[in-house]
Amino acid sequence: MKVSEYVRFDAVGLAELVAGGEVSPAELEAAAREAVQAVDPRINAVVETWPTDDAPGPDACVRPGSAALAGVPFLIKDIGVTMAGRRTELGSRLAAGLVAGADSALMRRFRNAGLVTFGRTATPEMAYSITTESVLYGATRNPWDPERSAGGSSGGAAAAVAAGVVPIAHATDAAGSLRIPAACTGLFGLKPTRGRVSMGPDADETFSGLAVHGSVSRTVRDSAALLDRIRGPEPGDPYFAQQPSRPYAEEVSRHPGSLRIGVLPQAWGGRRTTAPVADALSRTVRLLEALGHRVEEVTVGLGVGWEEFVLANARLFTVNLAASVDALAAAFGRPVDSSTLEPATLAGHHYGQRVSGPQFVTALTVRNQVARSLARYFDAYDVLLTPTLPELPMPLGTYADGAAALDGLGWIDRLNDRSPFTMPFNVAGTPAMSVPVTADAGTGLPIGMQFAAGYGLESRLFRLAGQLEQASPWSDRAPVVWAGHHTGAATPGEDSGSRRNDGTLTAPPIH
Repeated sequence: MKVSEYVRFDAVGLAELVAGGEVSPAELEAAAREAVQAVDPRINAVVETWPTDDAPGPDACVRPGSAALAGVPFLIKDIGVTMAGRRTELGSRLAAGLVAGADSALMRRFRNAGLVTFGRTATPEMAYSITTESVLYGATRNPWDPERSAGGSSGGAAAAVAAGVVPIAHATDAAGSLRIPAACTGLFGLKPTRGRVSMGPDADETFSGLAVHGSVSRTVRDSAALLDRIRGPEPGDPYFAQQPSRPYAEEVSRHPGSLRIGVLPQAWGGRRTTAPVADALSRTVRLLEALGHRVEEVTVGLGVGWEEFVLANARLFTVNLAASVDALAAAFGRPVDSSTLEPATLAGHHYGQRVSGPQFVTALTVRNQVARSLARYFDAYDVLLTPTLPELPMPLGTYADGAAALDGLGWIDRLNDRSPFTMPFNVAGTPAMSVPVTADAGTGLPIGMQFAAGYGLESRLFRLAGQLEQASPWSDRAPVVWAGHHTGAATPGEDSGSRRNDGTLTAPPIH
């Protein structure tokens, strides 16, 4: 299969081709590896690939039709999930060389879905930024404009999917880390409800419940199909979200009904929404109204002031970060200093070490206040709409400018300033999605719109996303760096190796 043919299909479409015997998993994998070779030198999204024929587990012998996504090439993020015998380095020199001893629960579910995992994608150090520019692997570039950020912390995943390497990739979200890259690169990305996907077995919560697992994809149905395969609790989970009444994959084609949608043009704090994004929001509102939804501006309270909100998040993030850093340093016998950590991470570690027990508990109390406050608005509105980001994707280096002078609180304040719309829904634990409804008329850069719903209501979001995808298709937009421009035919068995920086025929076409 030629790469130019491979990129025309989403994950569900590729799996249908495999199930029908029209293409083999090996041919798809070869096309994906060829796509890596074609585009990754320009975007630096994939930090390592490996041969799947010697990978532990069933990856090398996927049976066509054995699972919803059987045979589809897949990439995992360099943090949050472990694959037995493979490196997971957290984008950090402190964890360089870390090899997983066993699959995490999520990895087992990826295998059971039939996905062929052949590599890992870039993350900022410890996933502690909303741009992907680590010292260990270098900057990941946006396929729409390589001088701009692909977002973070799932920037490598988003850049790889947007450029056509894979149709869907693993991502995580603790402060917008899935939705922000989706918005920057023109993808669909849904952050599930807290407790929807297990964090086990090595953790019950990550970042005190703020982080969740998910994916970024070019089509809505791909994200729905994957969430169906990875949702549900594992033995020992402290809590879990109630399972949906029907598969999410079925929701995508169901009519959402006439929804009550509350719009927040400006965030609770942080910078103001810029003119291009405000214009995109206005166009989105008009589209929603044309589709029969009732849309009105609304003022939403967080239950606490913005400064108190940022302070609580700084304490939650840095305490968790400090514990992770100390554990890694002890395991490797490495120092915790500028030789192993970047300035923002090191500052966060120092700040987290000084947070007291009572201060940490107070931060958890703020988490509860925000969740209770937002829940009241979901009684009045079916969905809340905001821009995902208040501005277009930033030039590379923007976040690092002056970072060395910031303490742990200052860094978290900077991230919340740049992405003020996303974090509240992590704190509340409710589902939220970034949808590439439109693009900037001046630059052509994608602009994501964020839709959030009440706890456990991913089904509502998938129905709305499916409707928007039909009304305002985005799959015919192609970035500057696009594997579909590569016309060579891949050969099964080709492997691009490790590198370091020192649908069916009716599936919607991507370009």
